[in-house]
Amino acid sequence: MAVEILMPALSPTMEEGTLAKWLVKEGDVVKSGQILAEIETDKATMEFEATDEGTIGKLLVAEGTSGVKVNDPIAVLLEDGESLSDVKPAAAPAAATPSPATPAAASATSTPAAAVAAPGARVFASPLARRIAKEKGLDLSAVQGSGPHGRIVRADVEGAKAAPKAAAPAAAAPAAAPAAASAKTAMPTGPSTETVLKMYADRAFTEVPLDGMRRTIAARLTEAKQTIPHFYLRRDVQLDALMAFRETLNKSLEGRGVKLSVNDFMIKACAQALQAVPDCNAVWAGDRILKLKPSDVAVAVAIEGGLFTPVLRDADKKSLSALSAEMKDLAGRAKTKKLAPHEYQGGSFAISNLGMMGVENFDAVINPPHGSILAVGAGIKKPVVKSDGTIGVATVMSMTLSVDHRVIDGALGAAFLKAVIEALENPMTMLA
Repeated sequence: MAVEILMPALSPTMEEGTLAKWLVKEGDVVKSGQILAEIETDKATMEFEATDEGTIGKLLVAEGTSGVKVNDPIAVLLEDGESLSDVKPAAAPAAATPSPATPAAASATSTPAAAVAAPGARVFASPLARRIAKEKGLDLSAVQGSGPHGRIVRADVEGAKAAPKAAAPAAAAPAAAPAAASAKTAMPTGPSTETVLKMYADRAFTEVPLDGMRRTIAARLTEAKQTIPHFYLRRDVQLDALMAFRETLNKSLEGRGVKLSVNDFMIKACAQALQAVPDCNAVWAGDRILKLKPSDVAVAVAIEGGLFTPVLRDADKKSLSALSAEMKDLAGRAKTKKLAPHEYQGGSFAISNLGMMGVENFDAVINPPHGSILAVGAGIKKPVVKSDGTIGVATVMSMTLSVDHRVIDGALGAAFLKAVIEALENPMTMLA
């Protein structure tokens, strides 16, 4: 039987994507693991691999098509012995715009990845998986599928052992999950499009359609401000010792082509502070808190139309020069949307630095599920009272820590900021 290839969810936040380029054509024989297409997600352009083997019977979505919903059919894969004429009539309706009822219908005829088929229910499996199961004497209804909509693929059956057919009473509960998710009430977004258009009907303007990234940013930040109980802690830090230390280091590193930025020191200081105050190295996980052991620090990178937060993993264990090189690489690939999901997902904490743009201080919005985010302002020459009581001039930088009060309390947040400041004002300790 012909198999529909569905638009994959290539990131947790992806709801729709653009089919940028097909790497196969109708009539091509493909194998599991072969690259089928390049797909632009809400964050990056990624390659899409086949999970089954067969022949491409029909491409349902043309190159360059945007707004293709996750789990919408994008192609048809034929089994052995089938021909293009066998599937053309059935494929035609799939090419049309799906009706509002389509997602519900899909949910009713497919099984989530973690579920097993109920007795008598139709089992969704790839041709290769069916062949392997037959050779091994496997009961496919007792195999958990990891493919789209719980479809059983090769990897699911290769390591499975033959067992008597058994019912799985718990399957009904997971099967209801997609319907429950689709029924989720949409978040309020303010005045309707029609209301706003009428308000500005007599004024000149240009409409800018929202791309996937902008939609995702809007949804996530709305969720963050509506659901996360933010509170804010503000501290100033004197940077003169750091600036002098950085200048000395950069002179000694010129021969290696390394030039450290203030942001590199910020990353290192925050990574060390997460180790010094481990209760701040935490994320909100719905009904519990996860306390991380490594210091995985996310850093906001502005790109055209939005921003990325690439994550520097194990930042506390890396040298300043290694962090600098990694950050330059991640930022460069972020600007061309070439980051893989694992490079911008995760971490417990983020840094947003607008100091290089002259912003003195600001409040950043927490990126869930992170427990906090540090907003870093510009270093400004200001009069200060020195330790001996005299008045002097120092380079002072403002920092604001936005904290999720469900995860971190005020005293913990204050201890974290204190650890960051101690590292920045005594930069030699970052080499230890």
